[in-house]
Amino acid sequence: MGEALWRSRLRWRWRGATLWPAFVAAVVVDALVLHALPIAYDEGPDLFPALLLAGFLNLIVVAAGAPLAGRWWRRRRPALPRVVADDRAGTALLAAMAALVAVLGIVHRPAVIAARADAVAEAQAARTFFLHQAPPEFAANVDHMDTWKQAAGLYRTCTPGPDPGRAFCVIVTTDQSPPGVTRDPDQRPNATVAGPDNPGRR
Repeated sequence: MGEALWRSRLRWRWRGATLWPAFVAAVVVDALVLHALPIAYDEGPDLFPALLLAGFLNLIVVAAGAPLAGRWWRRRRPALPRVVADDRAGTALLAAMAALVAVLGIVHRPAVIAARADAVAEAQAARTFFLHQAPPEFAANVDHMDTWKQAAGLYRTCTPGPDPGRAFCVIVTTDQSPPGVTRDPDQRPNATVAGPDNPGRR
């Protein structure tokens, strides 16, 4: 009797051992999806921040969602041990979270594509202006343009010169075709004005 009971419990333990392997897999998959298919903004986070975000989201699912869903599952199947019910419910919620992240990324994809096309149009307009209007010492560095996206359709792009503290900058608006380009009298580089770690800089 004791050996049969021990074997029965061991079988249940194995059946209820999918949650944490699923958690690790979900964190990796969600991080890759967040990086490739951002659910907000124009670009997805780098892989390490994406891993941190995915880990945080899935930890909430496991800590808060799994016990509640497991309780609901046991009401439908009273003979199911609690540890197995929590495990299965948590695994199902992790899969649902992964599907939700993927769907949100797909839904947001057109906005990302439009933002990238907008950035390309802005860069082309700024480059043309620099080549034709900037002094030679700045036009020579047009391949090192630095852009700060201040708002939707509003950019500040600079090309560096011999003095690292001075740049030739323009304000570009892409809410018209072709984009509007205006010389910015402020010669401070974007790294000084916006800050070196501003997420809108590229």
